[in-house]
Amino acid sequence: MFNELMNFINNKDFKIILYKNMLNIINYEKIISIEEEYISIKKDNTIIRLKGEKLFLKKILDNELLITGKIKSVEVIDE
Repeated sequence: MFNELMNFINNKDFKIILYKNMLNIINYEKIISIEEEYISIKKDNTIIRLKGEKLFLKKILDNELLITGKIKSVEVIDE
């Protein structure tokens, strides 16, 4: 049970969780750009581009972002 707890705490998997009018990104590497209608995030060799309206970073931590607004599209680009 202790190993399961440590795996949960130390989890470094990249995750994108989509909710209604919110997007949670976990274990990202860096923010490339932030605009009201466009946000771009990088993880390793992958870029995530969000397009929408009134996009806003509601929560920003070292490894987690919570983006709110009307999300119209999420594009994943492997470099």
